[in-house]
Amino acid sequence: MAELQQGRYIWKNGEFVAWQDATTHILTHALHYGTAVFEGMRCYKTDEGSIVFRLIAHMERLEQSASFIMMDLPYTTSELVEATAELIRQNELESCYVRPIAYRGYGSMGVNPRPAPIDVAIAVWPWDAYLGAEAMENGLNAGISSWRQRSINATPGAIKSSASYLNSGLAHMEALDHGYGEAILLNESGHVAEGSGENIFVVKNGALKTPPLSDGVLAGITRDSIIQLARYFELEVSEISLARTDLYGADEVFFTGSAAEVTPIASIDNRTIGNGKRGHITEKLQTAFFDVVAGRITEFEPWLYSV
Repeated sequence: MAELQQGRYIWKNGEFVAWQDATTHILTHALHYGTAVFEGMRCYKTDEGSIVFRLIAHMERLEQSASFIMMDLPYTTSELVEATAELIRQNELESCYVRPIAYRGYGSMGVNPRPAPIDVAIAVWPWDAYLGAEAMENGLNAGISSWRQRSINATPGAIKSSASYLNSGLAHMEALDHGYGEAILLNESGHVAEGSGENIFVVKNGALKTPPLSDGVLAGITRDSIIQLARYFELEVSEISLARTDLYGADEVFFTGSAAEVTPIASIDNRTIGNGKRGHITEKLQTAFFDVVAGRITEFEPWLYSV
């Protein structure tokens, strides 16, 4: 994975701060106790200028994640949306990845987060295909992780928190050590959950299936977008619990996510999926997704926030 490219400014607590000056104290509460929620989204260059894909939906989810952990953000969704657009302009970027984060800052220690102040920051930087450009066309090799998805009654998937992603990191490192490009996690009931940072879809006999939110998966913005796109093309879509053998026997499998976008899976646990390449429906939805972000499908223009 490419080294992080520095930008010019980061938005922090209402101010534009030089990239190298956007620092935190070593005793920041979130650093010790994982008390942070975040988002990830992409800004795309189009013929009509730069747009952020589903910016409002992402900021609404940030607000919801914060509320779930009893964190009242000091900024409204509208303020965070406008701050994001201005930050991209200040950094003079035509396309980039966007990372808003809200966290408990410096001021108190101990597991009770409430005495700690709330800091909010947004960073943007150039970031190419998360799972690799080649994987977007040829698919990647994935493996079922020995690490299980965190329980919905322990660290719920509905909360996009930094604490949750230790689990993801363990699964992803294990996958890389085993020669795979990405991990697939099962939940404690043995049902398919998601990748380490992506939702997952199965194609079988022309129909799409994806795990329901009740199986502990994140309510992905790209996941929702693909479901709506599939229905736009009159494809059958169902949210249903899946076993690992449903992956092995699928005609096509693909990941979705703001970073991963739409990435096909060529094999799982060294078992070839379909013909071992990007399948027809995956390609159709992948092409449609990029047509949407480029503004070429007018029905979905409300998803595009102009910078």
